[in-house]
Amino acid sequence: MPKPTSLSGRKNLIGQRLIELRRLHGLSQRDLARRLQLAGYDIDKNVITRIENNKRYVSDIEIQAFATVFHVSYEFLIDGVE
Repeated sequence: MPKPTSLSGRKNLIGQRLIELRRLHGLSQRDLARRLQLAGYDIDKNVITRIENNKRYVSDIEIQAFATVFHVSYEFLIDGVE
C-alpha cells in the first residue's frame, strides 16, 4: 500500500515552514541539527535536508522536536496558523 502524499505530491507539510524558521533564526541545517541533538532529539543534518526537500515523511516526535526548538506550535508547523 503506497504511503499518502499531499495533493501536490509532497511527503510532508512542514518542509517549507522548516526552511523559513531555520533562516529566520539564522541557522544552517547543521546548526539546527546540533540544537536538536543538544535538546535530546536524534535528528541529523541529512534528515533535515530530506524533510526540507519533501523527500521524507516526518514523525510526530520530529514535529515535537522542531516545535520545541523553534518555540512554535504544532499547528504552526503543519498549517501555518499561530
